[in-house]
Amino acid sequence: MIGIRDLSKEFDHQSLFKGLNLNIVKGSVVAIIGPSGSGKSTLLRCMNGLEVFSRGSVSVNGLKLYGVLERDYNRGQESIIIKNIRRKVGMVFQQFHLFPHMSVLHNITVAPIHVLGVQRAEAETDAISLLMKVHLEEKAKKYPGQLSGGEQQRVAIARALVMKPEAMLFDEPTSSLDPEMIAEVLQVIKELVSEGMTTVIATHEIAFARDVSTHVVFLDKGEIVEQGSPQAIFFNPQNDRTKAFLSRFMK
Repeated sequence: MIGIRDLSKEFDHQSLFKGLNLNIVKGSVVAIIGPSGSGKSTLLRCMNGLEVFSRGSVSVNGLKLYGVLERDYNRGQESIIIKNIRRKVGMVFQQFHLFPHMSVLHNITVAPIHVLGVQRAEAETDAISLLMKVHLEEKAKKYPGQLSGGEQQRVAIARALVMKPEAMLFDEPTSSLDPEMIAEVLQVIKELVSEGMTTVIATHEIAFARDVSTHVVFLDKGEIVEQGSPQAIFFNPQNDRTKAFLSRFMK
């Protein structure tokens, strides 16, 4: 579904990724764990064309985006490829990024109407269906300021799903929530992955990653230190860095 080959990325002339490789199989649930600053969010943003990288490639179901130092096509082609990748891969961010002046229903329908050309009636039907999926159908006419943080994040999930993506990326989706709101968002994600959606989650919620993932990647300082099944990573890690990181969570 998503293939990352020899990915290299620099910040302020310092390397973050040095030839990183990762395969994400269709229907899998990949949890990316690791300390803050390890590159989890940047890796997700590279997958969705939101972050420029220098070398290597990211492919999504046959669409391939190359690093800026290896591109041999014009910017028009690059823009089309990025746009098509974003249609295939939805993303939910740490912050909700809802339009405060739009109702919940309007927030969800604006993209399919103006980007995909969906008729308003169809877009609203889809939006209501997704609000039911995230247990917020009664909030359709509310505005973001009238919702809790957990409710806003669930609206953001519905907004990403309304574009009918083939895969979903979650970038620390609970990091800006109060503890009591985390469970409601994680429950919605758990229900989503149970339906077979290809999903990549960067998270500090270790217990959640252990319970929902089919594959776990431990990232540290831009390097994949260890990866494997949840059973292998959480209960029998081989690398000392992995062991040290997980020792704070696994008692």
